[in-house]
Amino acid sequence: MTGSEVPHSFRLAYVPGVTPSKWVRIWNERLPDVPLTLVAVSPIEACGVLRAGGADAGFVRLPVDRDDLSAIPLYTETTVVVVPKDHLVAAAEEVSTEDLADEIVFHPLDDTLDWEQLPGKPAIERPETTADAIELVAAGVGVLVVPQSLARLHHRKDLTYRPVSDAPASRVALSWPQEETTDLVEEFIGIVRGRTVNSTRGRAPTPPQPKEKRKRPETGTGGGAQRKSGSGKSSSGKPAGKNPRGASGGPKGGKGAKGGKGGKPGRRP
Repeated sequence: MTGSEVPHSFRLAYVPGVTPSKWVRIWNERLPDVPLTLVAVSPIEACGVLRAGGADAGFVRLPVDRDDLSAIPLYTETTVVVVPKDHLVAAAEEVSTEDLADEIVFHPLDDTLDWEQLPGKPAIERPETTADAIELVAAGVGVLVVPQSLARLHHRKDLTYRPVSDAPASRVALSWPQEETTDLVEEFIGIVRGRTVNSTRGRAPTPPQPKEKRKRPETGTGGGAQRKSGSGKSSSGKPAGKNPRGASGGPKGGKGAKGGKGGKPGRRP
């Protein structure tokens, strides 16, 4: 991707209950020249926004259509039931769907749970949103089963929630269009997966600088500088040990005086 092709920003969609602040902070530290724009979407419209190019990637709730969207599952949430604080369920640490058999359980149109069979009794009509269902729970009309993050998102002082042991769970994933796996998408995938800044995926890391080779210290001239080599010569190239016979004799000194074996080799005529 050339400099002229780099987008002015990276658009990240997210559904209610997902808190992308940690990943946004890391993005801003690593790519300060590419602003990240958050796009809040409902669970129902999330995949459509990605397909239409309204966002480069997004945190969505599974399942998604894998024919044209890629998805990396990130985590699975605990499912809870939201009830008034004075409700009988509030006295328990955990409940099952059977414990809700006599309750009106709201099933909003933006429900994110994949139910095989809805628990409890159905309401006369389905609330349009989870927020609307929360208002009905606060009014004492019924209860609501949702992922824990949504219960926290819609927290009220007069409501509480308890885990539901056998309810389906909601899984959150990072998704993006398969044909739009850009360098910036790869960069964000790396951040979500916890890759370091020097990872080989995403942007090319800065190549390490070559280390300078240390020069070996020169051999000194004192002490044991003139060590005997394997050929019997010292490190200075002179014969080691005692002088050859006649080398230290008088002026003529024998054979070594005229370039014999013990002295310096004479030049041939």
